[in-house]
Amino acid sequence: MDIIDKKLIHFLQKDSKQTTKQLSLKLNLSVTATYERIKKLEKEGVIKKYVALVNKDKVARSFLIFCHVKLSKHSKEYLSHFEKEILKLDEVTECFHVSGDYDYILKIYVKDMSAYREFMVTKLTTIEHIGSTHSIFTIGEVKNTTEIVL
Repeated sequence: MDIIDKKLIHFLQKDSKQTTKQLSLKLNLSVTATYERIKKLEKEGVIKKYVALVNKDKVARSFLIFCHVKLSKHSKEYLSHFEKEILKLDEVTECFHVSGDYDYILKIYVKDMSAYREFMVTKLTTIEHIGSTHSIFTIGEVKNTTEIVL
């Protein structure tokens, strides 16, 4: 990956709806060369996919919670079962297996505290082998980006 690829990735991370022509002008390359670079980055898996970032306030999902989950036992079977079940929960946008006092950190978006209570009671805590949870409610957003600077 050279400096032009890095610039191209930067521009695409800022706005992936830019046309190949717009990108080629910014990179001082031909449209064809720009297109070929994009295809190469996609083929190599550097660019995984293109998405639309949704305004959470506009879709009633602005209440953000980080939930730490500790399983009752650290067996492969328990971990596998938990991860399989988490993939089914639409409210969970990210899940990380972590080290430390807890086994997982979940990033959860819901409408409000009432919706979070409903989520906890009817969905999350019904998953087998959860030993304990610890929820952290966000007060405000300081930084939120999807860009990875190269």
